[in-house]
Amino acid sequence: MKFVIQRDRLVQAVTEVTRAISSRTTIPILTGIKITVNDEGVTLTGSDSDISIEAFIPLIENDEVLVEVETFGGIVLQARYFGDIVRRLPDENVEIEVTTNYQTNIRSGQASFNLIGLDPAEYPKLPEVSAGKSIQIPISVLKNIIRQTVFAVSAIEVRPVLTGVNWIIKNNVLTAVATDSHRLALREIPLATEIDEEYNIVIPGKSLSELNKILDEGTDSIEMVLANNQILFKLKDLLFYSRLLEGSYPDTSRLIPTETKSDLVINAKSFLQAIDRASLLARENRNNVIKLMTLENGQVEVSSNSPEVGNVSEKVFSQSFTGEELKISFNGKYMMDALRAFDGADIQISFSGTMRPFVLRPKDAENPNEILQLITPVRTY
Repeated sequence: MKFVIQRDRLVQAVTEVTRAISSRTTIPILTGIKITVNDEGVTLTGSDSDISIEAFIPLIENDEVLVEVETFGGIVLQARYFGDIVRRLPDENVEIEVTTNYQTNIRSGQASFNLIGLDPAEYPKLPEVSAGKSIQIPISVLKNIIRQTVFAVSAIEVRPVLTGVNWIIKNNVLTAVATDSHRLALREIPLATEIDEEYNIVIPGKSLSELNKILDEGTDSIEMVLANNQILFKLKDLLFYSRLLEGSYPDTSRLIPTETKSDLVINAKSFLQAIDRASLLARENRNNVIKLMTLENGQVEVSSNSPEVGNVSEKVFSQSFTGEELKISFNGKYMMDALRAFDGADIQISFSGTMRPFVLRPKDAENPNEILQLITPVRTY
């Protein structure tokens, strides 16, 4: 195998596929990047068996030659070394040549590296998902869905299914739910694609986080394909595969309170800033406990107390407060994560009592499930 390729395009592809590679894999060859060259272009593949990413660089794009191929072939090179090498190469073009026993020479300008490669035939095959159901979704919408839900997945693998985001597709509506049993994030959007079947899948939170880093809002839409316990996200020159988590996701609809005793309407940005300031002294606490108390004239008091450090209190003006007076405590980090999902808009927080979960929604939301955040209070004495 021998070819010359534009360095910048190679660096971009290496960066993308490296996101799927883990140093903790039990399959040694998966610590490498698979490179294959044919008459269409160069394909790079990275995988940790849960996530697989395939980046394609065509021979010619927009009348510009990106790759010049002398001989076809394939190789697997250690991702750690290959990535570091290509990022530091001096010239705008890179020549890669594989000789006997998978010896690989990488040349650029006056620099020359030799790496020992592995047989590409031993690299695991990517999953087959081409026969599944295809759904188109705007990339900006997908990025929002991920951003507004993935932070609420469980970081503890005692219940593996809770480390993922539950996607339910029904009646042409996609509902994404994440919970770690202390809080819940929900986002609901209508789909433009007509979907006859119903789907109930759980996508690992790690997969969605890595996908979100790759997605560029400059592109229009992305194609999702569901099949064989896998989901595939297809872009023009990029394929992102993720396995789905096994097991039944809990029915979270019964966690959302149906009646409220108090409603607080407040600006998410100003409330977030107040919670952030209160958290400065609450971090020493195991649960980062923040207390909220309603005052007269629509004000609320945000406070925290750390016996070894000190205490803080701040009065925050709300737009309105209706219902029973309130004293409630919650995890400050959970509240800040939830508030960030609303992009600084005005929100309504509905309380059902001091020890019942409370719900955050956009103010005057037509669809109560368009964006919903739920937090369980902390018991304080």
